[in-house]
Amino acid sequence: MRAIRQYAFGGPEELRLEEVPDPHPGGGQVRVRVESAGVHLLDTVIRRGEAAPRAMPELPATPGREVAGVVDEVGDGVDERLLGRRVVADLGPAGGGYAELALARAESLHVLPEALDADRAVAMVGTGRTTMAILELAAPAADDVVIVTAAAGGIGTLLVQAARTAGATVVGVAGGPRKAALVRELGAAEAVDYSRPGWPDAVRAALGGRPITLALDGVGGVIGRAVVELLGVGGRLVMYGTSSGTPTELSAGDLYERGITASAAVGARIMRRPGGLRPLESRALAAAAEGRLTPVIGQRFDLAEAAAAHESIESRATVGKTVLRP
Repeated sequence: MRAIRQYAFGGPEELRLEEVPDPHPGGGQVRVRVESAGVHLLDTVIRRGEAAPRAMPELPATPGREVAGVVDEVGDGVDERLLGRRVVADLGPAGGGYAELALARAESLHVLPEALDADRAVAMVGTGRTTMAILELAAPAADDVVIVTAAAGGIGTLLVQAARTAGATVVGVAGGPRKAALVRELGAAEAVDYSRPGWPDAVRAALGGRPITLALDGVGGVIGRAVVELLGVGGRLVMYGTSSGTPTELSAGDLYERGITASAAVGARIMRRPGGLRPLESRALAAAAEGRLTPVIGQRFDLAEAAAAHESIESRATVGKTVLRP
């Protein structure tokens, strides 16, 4: 089979397309003929060798944690009725998704309904799962004024839709006019380009003085701090990432003098969530299958173009979810 292999940590050029032996499932495993593999920002961090120790693979390795496709072989102890079923799975730290064939634990599989194609399933099993964790904590309501950072990204596009469905007034901020236009198409009342100077004033002007009650921030750094300054008294900040490279700066004064609350939806909270992650995956997949959330598949690359997919993500050129098609 064809697979992407990585022999050293470094730049996108470390991702090489090779012919490798077909894998075969062991006990409790299945083999998936991959139709779509998700490409995640975390994949680029791991490729550079900058992820937390528990996420780092032993090299050489095949990257990729999210796959959807058809089960074509099962290992010992696995129900043979899975053969031929369309499934999606998060492969976890084992990876192996950037390939024509991937091994997955049988208990990690979700059987897909006909209404859900492989690309959207891949988007929801990981990115959608995180979105559900954010919404579980943030609980946007009809009386909220919500600001979403990185609103044109995989998570951001889902958050905009979910907050809008809850009846909230949504302001999406994203980098560049193309991304702002997408955010507006998704139903945001206002879309602001935060690559332009003075963008927080543009948000204030768009809201006509209405205070922001809920901030959903996956960027951190200077942008995250600007979002904190936009929150009204008693506002809620829910953080779910630091794509800027640094966390949002917070002080005791923000909590005491301004009365805001701040929490993180990812990290320790999601990993120690009662009931685990699988219920979040199931809810995300159901939301997509039923049309309540529509993941934006912004880019599709051939398997051989994995390096180009990583370059696009790292240059902030992507919108929505990026997938590889073997």
